[in-house]
Amino acid sequence: MLEKIWWKEEVIYQIYPKSFYDSNCDGVGDLKGIIEKLDYLEELGVTSLWICPIFKSPMIDNGYDISDYVGIHEEFGSMEDLDVLVQKCKEKNMKILLDLVVNHTSHEHEWFKKALENPKGEFGDYYIFKEGKDGKVPNNWRSIFGGSVWEPVPNFENLYYFHTFHKGQPDLNWENPKLRREIYDMINWWLDKGIGGFRIDSITFIKKDLDFLDSPVDGGDGLSSVKHKARNRPGIEEFLFELNRETFEKYECVTVGEAPGVPYEQYDQYIGEGGYFNMIFDFKYADIDVENGSEWFRRTNWKSEQFKERIFKSQEVFEETGWGANFLENHDQPRSVSKFIRDEKYRNHIGAKALAALFFFLKGTPFIYQGQELGMENFTRKSIDEFDDVSSIDNFHRSMLEGYSEAEALNFVNQRSRDNGRTPMHWDSSKFSGFTKGDKTWLGLADCKEINVADQLEDKESVFNFYKKMIKLRQNSEYSEKLIYGKFERIETEEDLIAYKRGENIVSITNLGSSKGEVEITVKDILLNNYETLEIKEERIVLEPYQTILVTKGE
Repeated sequence: MLEKIWWKEEVIYQIYPKSFYDSNCDGVGDLKGIIEKLDYLEELGVTSLWICPIFKSPMIDNGYDISDYVGIHEEFGSMEDLDVLVQKCKEKNMKILLDLVVNHTSHEHEWFKKALENPKGEFGDYYIFKEGKDGKVPNNWRSIFGGSVWEPVPNFENLYYFHTFHKGQPDLNWENPKLRREIYDMINWWLDKGIGGFRIDSITFIKKDLDFLDSPVDGGDGLSSVKHKARNRPGIEEFLFELNRETFEKYECVTVGEAPGVPYEQYDQYIGEGGYFNMIFDFKYADIDVENGSEWFRRTNWKSEQFKERIFKSQEVFEETGWGANFLENHDQPRSVSKFIRDEKYRNHIGAKALAALFFFLKGTPFIYQGQELGMENFTRKSIDEFDDVSSIDNFHRSMLEGYSEAEALNFVNQRSRDNGRTPMHWDSSKFSGFTKGDKTWLGLADCKEINVADQLEDKESVFNFYKKMIKLRQNSEYSEKLIYGKFERIETEEDLIAYKRGENIVSITNLGSSKGEVEITVKDILLNNYETLEIKEERIVLEPYQTILVTKGE
């Protein structure tokens, strides 16, 4: 049995504050809105809240471009509002996790403003500046949001600054020890303030290959993805070890790394004994619908068997190396019902519950993204002008550059846009789904307005109440010990069935197919079932399409 640690026993709920609840009728969610909805979160049963960036920001990338690490963005409220939220959560035995964005800042951060004044001065070394080559940018690296990673520096001829993401998000120079100390002091300031921990954003990009040489072209734009030369590169371990030593390990906090590009062979360094973080997200199963988790126009025709294998492989690696952060959705992903339920007939409460139970009882800490507990779905936009997300707009134009039509490009974006998960939360069936009492919302709502909190609270068979049952089973039942700490073990089944064992005798089985599926098992007790019945044939059970069960195994 693994060592018992508090963060392994959490159920973490992710809040996208801009879209959670608007308390002051300006069309934008805020901290007071989160405070107003704490009773709802308490009823659901979650124990920690991860809140996406609330810091001062020009909002080019919705807060992931920070202009002041210790200031609150005015649309979200004030530091006093955050203090009240932390205290209210403490009274409800909930913890607050913040997003830690330290690969880059906003171009409006004071450091960068001073760096632009004198790129060769003290603050110039806080960022990455390079001279052009042969009258062109320093190399052919493509940013994550499209175009060159290099942006001309105003008033300086042939000088460029580096940005992995948007040009409004200049990368910090982690090679500079003074810059690193500034970051560590900021992190410790937040931890001293009582924050329970951090989700660490895009942390595998902090180390660049210092040769800054060209890479092989991999797109119609003549550029090469920055991932080849600036993601999880040799030497990053020195930065991450120091980061942990100077901050996190001094506190009783939790750290969750967003660590794309880390091969399974290196997971031990990240989450093993003495690792950099407590847990990390594994995107390999979440990104099964696109090749290499990158350009959305590179679609895959994935099968349940492949999905199953990715989940199992991920679990087995976590079993060997450390602890995982299990998720179906987040602010960068489309809605899981729309993505993972292949048969549209079951993109409803049945499919939502099937996915819920499949992921929730995996070994690791479960994360629930706002609206996931309702079974919220993607939207369909008719024009690229209706999108807010910078990545969606880039992928739209990249798709057409690769030879797809405008209609095809829009279809790719509708399926994969980060705006799918960022639409305002559906609290009821009134105008703007109860998100605001004002006359506008910052982003158009999803198409599924009939899916809302008010209706589901009253419906015993709702997706919300299914999540509530799952949380109670994991957190406060005779099965809690096994569901949290019990060993994960895969069970071989036919293709569309995904079955695994937790501990000695708890079995989860989910049918992700449109036909019935059978599995050999003797059922003792049914702990959870998204159908009213379960067909049992002697020592075999028959699962309906998208049926999921959690059972104890008999002899």
